[in-house]
Amino acid sequence: MKGFPDLPPVWFLGCGAISWILAQWIPVAAIDLPDWLGWAVFGLGFLWAATAAALFLLKRTPVEPRHTPKVLLAEYHFRLNRNPIYTGMIAMLLGWAMVLGAVTALLPVLVFPVIITRRFVLDEEKGLRAAFGKQAEDYLGRSRRWL
Repeated sequence: MKGFPDLPPVWFLGCGAISWILAQWIPVAAIDLPDWLGWAVFGLGFLWAATAAALFLLKRTPVEPRHTPKVLLAEYHFRLNRNPIYTGMIAMLLGWAMVLGAVTALLPVLVFPVIITRRFVLDEEKGLRAAFGKQAEDYLGRSRRWL
């Protein structure tokens, strides 16, 4: 995929766009929930991801995938799972699908974590092991990749 900006936010936006397309073109089975509930889930996901990203900045370690970490983040959000930014993105996609109101809009919500795991998470975990050794192994052993 030469020239493709292979970054999690690009995949997130792509999945959001595909959710919209699926809801418009193949609106199979309605999700009959109030829009405010979908927007609330979206907003909570945004806050979760944004505050997790802020922890990277506070600890002065790169938030971008494929950069060498300077600090092993294992507190706050990172106690609950190893990927709180991606978890927030999943919540935002779920909220968006709820607002769109079609079951087909949920498909990208299910596909997104698979893409992110294969394209980023596995390499990020290798990077943690390389940078922090046993400390990373201990953290990876006691924390969940996803919720």
